[in-house]
Amino acid sequence: MWALDSRMDTTRQLENNEEIAGSSELPVDIRDWAPDHVRQWMIEIKVDKEEANIVYNQKINGACLLLLKEPNLRELGLSMNAIILIVHNKGLLKLKTQQQNNVVTHTSSLKPYPFNRFNEAHRYRENTTLDVTETGTKDLIQPCHEFKGFTNTTEKHRRQKYTFELIRFAAACMNSRTNGTIHFGVSDDPHGQILGVDIPKTDEFDNQRKHAIEKHFKLEKNVQVAKMCIKPPRFVEVLRADMMSSGKSVIEVDIEPSYNVCQDLYFNTYEVEKSQEEQELKNKNKMPEPKATGKKKNESKSFFIRDGSSSKNIITSDSSKEYEKYLANMEHLSQLRKEAEEKHLSVVKTSVQGSKLCEMITGGTQSLDRSHFESYIVVANKSHPVQLENFSFLLYMDLLAVLDFDPESAEHGLNTLFEKKKINHHLPTEYKLTGVVEDIADKLKLTKNTSWVFCNGGIKNESPSDADNWLTEKGSSVRDVVSFLCRKDVLHHKKFLVIFLLLNQESDANGPLLETFNMFLQELKGRNQILCISDNATSYTYWKDLIQGRYRVDISRRCIYELSFAEVNGTILSLWSENRKSKRFLPGFSVSKVLLEHEDSFDMLSILCLNQCEGGNEDKQHHEEIFYKGGKVSWWNFYFSEQPGSMPFIKRDKFDYIINTIIPDICNLERSCAFFNIFHLPGCGATTLAMHVLWTLKNKFRCAVLQDSTNDYTAAAEQVVQLLTYKKDEEPKRLPVLLMIDDFQDISDVKKFQLQIEEECQRQKIYSKSPQVVIVNCMRVESFEQTDDTVFIENNLSEKEQKLFEEKLKEIEKTNRNTKTFYGFMILKSNYSSTYIQGVVKSTLIGFNLQHKHAQLFAVLVLLHVYCKNAVLSVSTCEEFLGLETKADSTSCNVENGFKKFSTLLKKCPVDYKISFEGVRVIHSSIAQHCLKELSASHGVTKAEITNILLTTELFYEYTLGKQKLMQDVHSMLVRRQNSVEAEDSLFSPLIQDIMKETPGMEETVLLNAVKCYRKDVAIPQLLARYYYIKKQDFSMAKDWAKKAKDLSGENSYMCDTVSQVYVNELKCAFREDKDDPISPNSLDRYLTLAKTATEACKETQQTANKEAITRLQRQKDYTTYNTAGHFCELQVAATVIEILQKTPPYKSQSELAGSNTKQSTDAESEPYYQVLGRHVDFLTQHKAMMKQDFVFLETFFVNLVPFFAGKDKQKEAIKHKVCKYFQQYTEVFCKINWSELRNKEFMNRPNKIAQIHECLEKNRGDTYTGLLEYLYEENSSSTLEEIIQQYRFFLDPKTEDREVMDTINFIYANVILANIKPKSQYIMPYQDLRKLLLNLITWPRSFSEILPLYYISIVLLWQEAHRDLPTFVSQMKASYSKELKPLSNGKRAAVHFYLGKDRGYGGLLSYRDINRCLGPGEDILTQWDNEKIWKTVRNSKKLQRISGEIRNNLIWVADVKVYVDPMFVTQLRKGSGARVTFFIGFSMNGPVALDIL
Repeated sequence: MWALDSRMDTTRQLENNEEIAGSSELPVDIRDWAPDHVRQWMIEIKVDKEEANIVYNQKINGACLLLLKEPNLRELGLSMNAIILIVHNKGLLKLKTQQQNNVVTHTSSLKPYPFNRFNEAHRYRENTTLDVTETGTKDLIQPCHEFKGFTNTTEKHRRQKYTFELIRFAAACMNSRTNGTIHFGVSDDPHGQILGVDIPKTDEFDNQRKHAIEKHFKLEKNVQVAKMCIKPPRFVEVLRADMMSSGKSVIEVDIEPSYNVCQDLYFNTYEVEKSQEEQELKNKNKMPEPKATGKKKNESKSFFIRDGSSSKNIITSDSSKEYEKYLANMEHLSQLRKEAEEKHLSVVKTSVQGSKLCEMITGGTQSLDRSHFESYIVVANKSHPVQLENFSFLLYMDLLAVLDFDPESAEHGLNTLFEKKKINHHLPTEYKLTGVVEDIADKLKLTKNTSWVFCNGGIKNESPSDADNWLTEKGSSVRDVVSFLCRKDVLHHKKFLVIFLLLNQESDANGPLLETFNMFLQELKGRNQILCISDNATSYTYWKDLIQGRYRVDISRRCIYELSFAEVNGTILSLWSENRKSKRFLPGFSVSKVLLEHEDSFDMLSILCLNQCEGGNEDKQHHEEIFYKGGKVSWWNFYFSEQPGSMPFIKRDKFDYIINTIIPDICNLERSCAFFNIFHLPGCGATTLAMHVLWTLKNKFRCAVLQDSTNDYTAAAEQVVQLLTYKKDEEPKRLPVLLMIDDFQDISDVKKFQLQIEEECQRQKIYSKSPQVVIVNCMRVESFEQTDDTVFIENNLSEKEQKLFEEKLKEIEKTNRNTKTFYGFMILKSNYSSTYIQGVVKSTLIGFNLQHKHAQLFAVLVLLHVYCKNAVLSVSTCEEFLGLETKADSTSCNVENGFKKFSTLLKKCPVDYKISFEGVRVIHSSIAQHCLKELSASHGVTKAEITNILLTTELFYEYTLGKQKLMQDVHSMLVRRQNSVEAEDSLFSPLIQDIMKETPGMEETVLLNAVKCYRKDVAIPQLLARYYYIKKQDFSMAKDWAKKAKDLSGENSYMCDTVSQVYVNELKCAFREDKDDPISPNSLDRYLTLAKTATEACKETQQTANKEAITRLQRQKDYTTYNTAGHFCELQVAATVIEILQKTPPYKSQSELAGSNTKQSTDAESEPYYQVLGRHVDFLTQHKAMMKQDFVFLETFFVNLVPFFAGKDKQKEAIKHKVCKYFQQYTEVFCKINWSELRNKEFMNRPNKIAQIHECLEKNRGDTYTGLLEYLYEENSSSTLEEIIQQYRFFLDPKTEDREVMDTINFIYANVILANIKPKSQYIMPYQDLRKLLLNLITWPRSFSEILPLYYISIVLLWQEAHRDLPTFVSQMKASYSKELKPLSNGKRAAVHFYLGKDRGYGGLLSYRDINRCLGPGEDILTQWDNEKIWKTVRNSKKLQRISGEIRNNLIWVADVKVYVDPMFVTQLRKGSGARVTFFIGFSMNGPVALDIL
């Protein structure tokens, strides 16, 4: 039984092997055959399969097959039939292989230049051999050849040698009536070897030809005929073995004695003698003169004919009989010539290669606008200048890459055609797989611009290689190129075509082009994605035979060779619509037009032209179906809606408001780049609205869409400004750019991009008083209130919009029958009706079965759409998952068919990522959400099940197109939380939260699967650590995962913080579950040990954050903010320690808690506790100072630094309330003094009273200048400030000598702030008195830490009087800021606390409160300080003092105070250096800043 099973397994294995073998070619050399190949060959020669399996089971390979004899075959038990077949065919196989090897080893022969042609793309290579021999007459039409080395001839005798050999050969050919070619620079020993000749001047050879004909033929009629028969010389370039020009040529002269020209003439020649050089050489060597061929020494007349491979003079001194006989036969010879010409007349051959070319290059669609192939790869060898005019079709093709083997291509080859197009020049070494595939492709800009790969040197000082050395020197790196381009995660399988352009004859079986062909043949597993194009049958034959000989592959069906390159060019150009080939125009000044050339240089923009879509032959119904089914709107939809008989495109209610109000208002602003927002809920048509705005304004703006929001903002900004200035350098004649951006993650990203555009404008010295670039920011949000520069599109149509959709439906139904599946349109038409959407989903999902592959894939797409916007699966991934047969033509199965009935809820969409590709996604967000609900409710399919399918299907993460984007999208689904970290439901990502609710416990399986999928990712182990300490409270597992995340990340402060949080939560959990009161000494010891460990982890987080901050300072355009988690976590630990100590007997009294009393007590109950406390005394004694240090750090960080771009400080808001809670705990323990009681204690000694007053100040946050500044931003803070001023007055008596510098500084701050908040307070020190106190304070000795607050308040108070020391104050304050705050300021900027007003004294110092009083509802200078409209209102209020200055080196020089002022943004300097500007002054810790610069 086992034997039977084993045999069945073997049979199955053999059948599988047969399928594999049958799909591949047998190696040329039999000795390379594996047992699989031997078995395949036996089956092909009709040996029975079972007997072939017997041989296979003996593991007989090709080498063994050659040694097999008939007795050996009998021993195997084979039948006589099999033995005879094997023995007979083995002999034939040996013979065939030998013949193929003969072909393969023929590596150096070349065809001669085509006869009587002068502008062919033909070159020779040094030391190769012409595949013709020196011959006599053949059929009179095929030329005979004669070779002359011409290399040992001196310059002095070159003309004579040329004349002598040419006239002899020409006369012989004409008298023999045969075509012929004489080659100068081709050796006759070795026979036919290409040598080449250095030719300084080419025209002298033709002059010599004419002179020689006249001299040697003499008779006028013969001279005229000879001139027609003897063609002008051509100079065939000779290349070196490495395909570089050698500077040499072969001189060739064709002789064509056609019947119509020669008739019955015969040609005597006169005075034809050996060249003088040859005669001198013979005389020198004293050699006797060779006997002439019948000519007397002094006889001048001769008559040459072809005699074998030489020319013979048949006029001899002995007899003229042969000459006379020949002349008698001349009439007959002429008649033979006439018949030969008639026989060889060109017959018009019917060719189908034109239609074949159309079929193959489009994949069967017959249109390159709708080609089956998404991209093309061209492989080309050495080109000739005469060919280049016939390759214009390449400029229109979607060329992914060109593999160019011409080392001189960049100078005068194929590459020069692309001089005006944006292409990327690469060497093959750049394609080596050294990292993530998508990152390499992105660096190469592989799918953005054509990649021109110089495969044999020619750029970057890369030397070319000859054919013998190319494989070892460059073959490996070119193999890397081919392998990279053919990867399934780089290009869509079977959706690209490799075109071999045979521009030069390939005859070398070891040549680079043939090796490259083999590479593609192997990578593509066959020839169906390869097209070879040659312009002549000779090159084709060589190519075909070489491939057949080396690889046993018949390439004939994949070759075009009967068409000239001019015909190839015209045929391919005809496959594009006129729209594709037509010129495109941009709007210019005063209704003019500008021709858009080199559009590919704007690879990050999709430009909307004036004549967009005009001349196109697109199918209107096709585009409408895509759009109405839920696809993204295209320009064609707007174009068709404007054609006669069509209903106009539906205008949304916000359309006119944007066109007539928002954009005109934006254009009245003064910054060079402005933007407005279209905020929207998913699937509400906001992108369509934005594109409708662009289409409508394409005559007034240069319109474009940013194609990839994840790309480099700097490069995108360069292209935007390039579009602005394109052929329009003068400002008055420039039209602004209207740029649409879609799906930026955050409004701060939009502002970063805006800043990049403004910096680029400034770099190009584009100064303007109105926006040169207007950005239409289309962004998804959950909710938003409409403002002057923002509209919000929600899922609710107005009555007017509903009527328009009803009318549009009637029009659609006239031309489309399938309107039921127009779900994208119908959802809007139904006003987002849940009933309608639910009905569609429910009916479509009937019979859903998760066991089916297409159902699994659909569920995955639904999940991706719901939890990650813009997530897709590539078409190729879907095809592979569904097992669809993909072919290299249009007969391939469409991916939609693979999804069966679910396909109506899906759409294909282009994806612009590091690698551009086509993706599949659900048509609408509402459809996806209802599908997910329906799958759960009616089919029992949970989110956890779908997520596990997504995470455990290896195909998604192997070599598939769009792999990296998918991994990022899935990663985002698992990790990204909602903004509010306070809410319980935002502790994890929405997906994980929903899985927890739907199937509690399954989230753990999902996360563990995620770890397997993302093995080297740090965020997933971190997520697991958080899950275990938050949800499972399994702190051991949490520590393991946290440490793994930390180890993977190297030095990452966020991973360090996760370790800290594990310990903090373990401490909190243990203490929370401890119901003992008081807690036991053992528990106290464990808690304090844990607290100490947690604190140490927090310290590590702080240190790592500091290192990161220093590193970020060295980067440009890095807006990542400093991580404050280490300080916040330390406060969490400290607050928990306070709670723990409060539940121990020694600290039951709060009066003892503040003293960290660890002394032994006589109380027996307390004694064990004191022992524990004694062991932790070092940790406890640092407790208060540690908390104070953290409070001061966070206070300084959040008060003095604000977000770099205007907006709310989300980082501050996230922890503000908890920090306040911890501070309250701190003050309850360490600041118990009550001010009202302390104030009345008259007899307390001064040192004690000062200490207690400091406690009161600390409690009120009045002991630090940042704590006092914070009151500036709080409501109802005046009474507290009054109390603080009273407290400071006590120990700031001028008569005392123990005043501290910082106390005096804080006192000054308190007065200035109170004066702003409550100007009439009785506790405010008079301004002049405060000024005197400040001037006195400036003279005191001070520490470095006191410089920043002291000089800041000094600048604020003394600016009005232009104090002489202001420049010093500003300089030293900036130096202090650089040391203290600059390392923390990444992604931040120094906060402006005060503004310079018009009044004197306190009234001249304004805060945000004063500015906000003159603003409208919803306006706030704190979060909108970059809003020009707000500053215009402030300007009109006349509250602030306007300052004048001069622009110098991107700063503003204020002569009155001799200080340079920084603009808030350098881009606000809209004038050049030396220009005068006015502005408002704001005071920040990094110096004064200029605002509202005009």
